[in-house]
Amino acid sequence: MLDNNNLQIKQAIWAYFLLLLFEGALRKWFLPGLATPLLIIRDPLALWIVVAAARRDLLPYNGLVVTMLIVGILGTITAVIFGHGNLFVAIYGARMLLFHFPMIYVMGSILARTDVINIGKATVWITIPMTVLITLQFYSPQSAWVNHGIGDVEGTGFSGALNYFRPPATFSFNNGTTLFYSFAAPFVLYFWLAKEKFNKIILAIATGCLLLSIPLSISRGLFFQIALSVMFMVFVIIRKPEYLGKLVVAIIGICIISIPLSQTKFFQTATGAFTNRFEDANKNEGGMEGVLMDRYLGGLVAALGQAPDSPVTGYGLGMGTNVGSMLLSGQITFLIAEGEWGRVIGELGPFMGVAVILVRIILTWQLIAASYRKLSDGDLLPWMLLSFGLLIIAQGGWSQPTSLGFCIMIAGLMLACLNPKAANEQ
Repeated sequence: MLDNNNLQIKQAIWAYFLLLLFEGALRKWFLPGLATPLLIIRDPLALWIVVAAARRDLLPYNGLVVTMLIVGILGTITAVIFGHGNLFVAIYGARMLLFHFPMIYVMGSILARTDVINIGKATVWITIPMTVLITLQFYSPQSAWVNHGIGDVEGTGFSGALNYFRPPATFSFNNGTTLFYSFAAPFVLYFWLAKEKFNKIILAIATGCLLLSIPLSISRGLFFQIALSVMFMVFVIIRKPEYLGKLVVAIIGICIISIPLSQTKFFQTATGAFTNRFEDANKNEGGMEGVLMDRYLGGLVAALGQAPDSPVTGYGLGMGTNVGSMLLSGQITFLIAEGEWGRVIGELGPFMGVAVILVRIILTWQLIAASYRKLSDGDLLPWMLLSFGLLIIAQGGWSQPTSLGFCIMIAGLMLACLNPKAANEQ
């Protein structure tokens, strides 16, 4: 049994997760007058989680955590003295390193496997109403209530194709839609193969929603991410042929849902917009090879190449975030770089910036190795979660709060699955 303090930390992690999903809805529709403070509503929660865990010796001070804490403190000081000079912007940038990143290890220490499964089940259930919402947003004009943006009624959808806009779902921006379904995909696929019981009708509907989200989101990133999760699932079947029967059941369930759906005008309209966006973007970016290089590799080597040209202590923590750019320049723009690694090196300089990048790469490789070992032992869950964590942990954009939140969640859930000393089952 968990004591009351540990239970409170678990409940706070659940609150962090739910706020990640619905913070944008609060800001847009229910508490628009509090849109600005709600932007950082998860920050004090993450700080409390880390402090409470540290007091109970549940925060492991390993080399990666200590490195992030040191860089966060030094980066704040250098930003104020040698960089942009704005203390608030520096603190806003440092929060990613000082308490969001350590929260990953708190989750690994405090959460049990059943907690990970319960979060996964909740996510699968939420895909159903979330898909209803993005459907309404996709087919509604930007002036409709479901498309109201932060502080305005002009609509928050981002330009897509054929006069249709990318729906933001319950998030402040449309990247949240891509991240949510990318997060949901490993759980949906896992439950088709897992020993844990899950209502197959609900699972089939959720799978249909996952497939429908691809054209409705008009997001190539989501398409690639779901394809990657499917590839991880296929690898499981190759390694463990005994799961082939469950895969056949999954395929039948998907066909029952998707084949009739694909014949409807409603589905074909969304597919047409997605296909048009896909083809146009591929032409502009040099074909499929150019798309993949730009999205997953393009900015990484370039960021390292710019390191020698950056100031030794960088331009200052937080300067590359939207909040930082607004406070420093009066408008939301990329003051440093659009890519994550370029932003990190630009803010912190070549030494501290590369240290942060190495921490994220090392954590990713640790999770890869541990997940593969678990797969060899017959545990599929960490491996499937890795299909989303693989890219976002190493190079996901922390400057955007939603992307930061999903990175912390997936990394923390993976550590919880992998940690043999995780909190006992309740």
